[in-house]
Amino acid sequence: MSKKKNGLRKSGTAAGNREESRPDGAGGVSRRRLIGSAGAAGAAGLVLGAAGGATTYATTREERTALTTVGSTEAMFHGKHQAGITTPLQARGHLVAFDLVPGAGRKEAAALLRRWSAVAQRLMAGEVAKGGPGHDTGVALDAGPSSLTVTFGFGRTFFARTGLDDRRPAALDPLPAFSSDHLDAKRSDGDLWVQIGADDALVAFHALRALQKEAGSSARVRWQMNGFNRTPGATARPMTARNLMGQVDGTNNPRPAESDFEKRIFVPSDDSSASAWMAGGSYAVVRRIRMLLDDWEELTVERQEQVIGRRKADGAPLSGGSESTPMDLDRTGPDGKPLIPSNAHARISSPEKNGGAAMLRRPFSYHDGISDDGTPDAGLLFVCWQADPFKGFIPVQRKLDRGDALSPFIRHEASGLFAVPGGAGAGEYVGQRLLES
Repeated sequence: MSKKKNGLRKSGTAAGNREESRPDGAGGVSRRRLIGSAGAAGAAGLVLGAAGGATTYATTREERTALTTVGSTEAMFHGKHQAGITTPLQARGHLVAFDLVPGAGRKEAAALLRRWSAVAQRLMAGEVAKGGPGHDTGVALDAGPSSLTVTFGFGRTFFARTGLDDRRPAALDPLPAFSSDHLDAKRSDGDLWVQIGADDALVAFHALRALQKEAGSSARVRWQMNGFNRTPGATARPMTARNLMGQVDGTNNPRPAESDFEKRIFVPSDDSSASAWMAGGSYAVVRRIRMLLDDWEELTVERQEQVIGRRKADGAPLSGGSESTPMDLDRTGPDGKPLIPSNAHARISSPEKNGGAAMLRRPFSYHDGISDDGTPDAGLLFVCWQADPFKGFIPVQRKLDRGDALSPFIRHEASGLFAVPGGAGAGEYVGQRLLES
């Protein structure tokens, strides 16, 4: 029996998994099965030739074993909201923006979203992108769904290109400039945006490749970024993720159990509005934030904690308690100074200091190699979700821009704002209520 929780379900058992046929007629390996690997002693062997040469080979056991929990977990494609917003963080992510090709308009965009939605639904269920040999890369054939999510959004320019300017929400007005911006226009914005997340790197890449192929002659890739998080099961118990600075990151996120969560994160229904098609949707702010890790790592742990306002070891606020303890912004030390410094990142970005402004932060870390100067090109693919960016991200970022102690150690290098419509109902594709209204 399938188990569902938070839009996810665990699918597949040792006895109940289905087989898929192979072209040669032999029994194939379903994406809902794993081929068991050999034990440590027999995982690899050496065959010594008569001339003394050596050839290595890997062996696998012939018997099959059930998918692990990580591989069998499935996110639902259909629903009130798109998957990938409240879904737990996945180990691997890809962010990619597309521009419609010259001459492509509303008709072509609708056909593209229809194709993309069909592929996403299949892949999220752990199936191949298309039936038949040669239509699928086969890179993920042995894996289960692995919590794959595919999330689609529209950039500001999408509406002019499709003749839908009158349906563009006011919340998609351009983000203001910030002093910490060093933005690369070629890696910012875009007509269409896709977020892919999965707990297996091959499953995530498979989705990226399938969607790129389905874009066909309708759209071309504008930019693409790759990210990662800690793999589920790598810690003894579930824990808030750490970023590449080593800080616990996401402690103060709003939670679905909170009474005002829906109001803060998702667009309410409003049939009288030109943007009624956004009901159940959310707005994603995407920022590529480079971390100046060499400079950061020169600081003592105590100084790093003063910059952030939380203990590095466990994420607890410097005012005391555990990670989940609310910050006491008024508490002072023996010297009369606030225990959480006035310019600490956690203080400035807290809802208490921003009129209750909140956003759901759901980032990925990234590492794109070493720059010519020897510094790591690494940091955060920041993705945050809110019902209105002018009440969420923008007021908070304006305050951070004016005096955040973290600012000298980060650089915003790319940016985008996207309207992410609500989830597709059965028989619908994502964005249908906009494109066919």
